[in-house]
Amino acid sequence: VQLQASGGGLVQAGGSLRLSCAASGRTFSSYSLGWFRQSPGKEREFVATIRWKNDVTTWYADSVKGRFTISRGNAKNTVYLQMDSLKPEDTAVYYCAARTAWYAGTWTAGVMHSWGKGTLVTVSS
Repeated sequence: VQLQASGGGLVQAGGSLRLSCAASGRTFSSYSLGWFRQSPGKEREFVATIRWKNDVTTWYADSVKGRFTISRGNAKNTVYLQMDSLKPEDTAVYYCAARTAWYAGTWTAGVMHSWGKGTLVTVSS
């Protein structure tokens, strides 16, 4: 699976950005796409995931609940992350990741199968 992320940039605190992730290559009937982020000196952390098979289920990190929304695009295997009310602490490189097998546990970087190149999000105060 190849992943292409885009949409990062510089925004003031309180502003919004939308990240996009397009998956291509081998696909599976059960599929999860998610976003993780990494700041300098910190481990890569979970942000949000969306899983679809017969229905759609989403998960969010507590730090972004109510501010970020992950959604599936009309194009197959495309996922968006709408980020509103951005804070300086949201500054990080954001990575799109995929898991091509059913999963319903705790989302960590270690359970994802494929990664895209990151896109930098900078929130100024």
